[in-house]
Amino acid sequence: MKNIIVFLFFFNINAFSQSNICRSSIWDNSELFQKNEIDKYDNYDFSGLWNTTENNAVVGVIGDNYQRILIKLTSIKRNEKNKTEYIVHGKSSVKSNICDFTGTITIVKIQELKKLKFGVDDEYKNAGIKSQGLLAANYKFVENKSQKNTGEFQGKLQTIFYIDKHNLAKYNAIESYRDNYFNNAFVGIWKSNNSGKDKICNWGDYRVPNVNCDFDIGAGELSISQKYIKNGWEVKPKQNWWK
Repeated sequence: MKNIIVFLFFFNINAFSQSNICRSSIWDNSELFQKNEIDKYDNYDFSGLWNTTENNAVVGVIGDNYQRILIKLTSIKRNEKNKTEYIVHGKSSVKSNICDFTGTITIVKIQELKKLKFGVDDEYKNAGIKSQGLLAANYKFVENKSQKNTGEFQGKLQTIFYIDKHNLAKYNAIESYRDNYFNNAFVGIWKSNNSGKDKICNWGDYRVPNVNCDFDIGAGELSISQKYIKNGWEVKPKQNWWK
């Protein structure tokens, strides 16, 4: 899997441009069948897709200045009474302020890939993969109001997965060698309990989704431009910071 680096480099962009957004989708829509196959996948448990990535590869931002936010989903369980809903527990950290949160991920759409991807030199061609797909979900995570500077996260999630030969849903890292690979794209807002104001808040695996293109200037790996480096990106987070 990819390593993540922070690269000090001056990138001269004078103004934020809403039209200059990068990594807004994991796969091109033309690669996907348009039919929503959510009923077909009703019996699959997707809970293992969202907390298997090593934590230093989960990267996120909060606010227009792209302050670094750390997110750790510590527990994910499917609601057996509603199989599209997953009960989530986790922790967030901004400027060393750590909060607990609970909430839900609710799958709303699953689209299958038209042509299966098998990686470098067709590495996975004979692995018995039955299908590959993109799931879309809504999420809402509520931080513990008894703690400092709390709020609510809500937005949309995209995850790519595959069904293996044992009929299990697996995290799709088959194309993790590609420069533009990312997964588990959480895109939304954080709303403060104190002020009621919203801030953009996006995070994902290996790259931050749906952010201004001058933020991540890396070709093969995440590299934060000098413009944003002071906003929590200078120091590597402590290992197991959530414990």
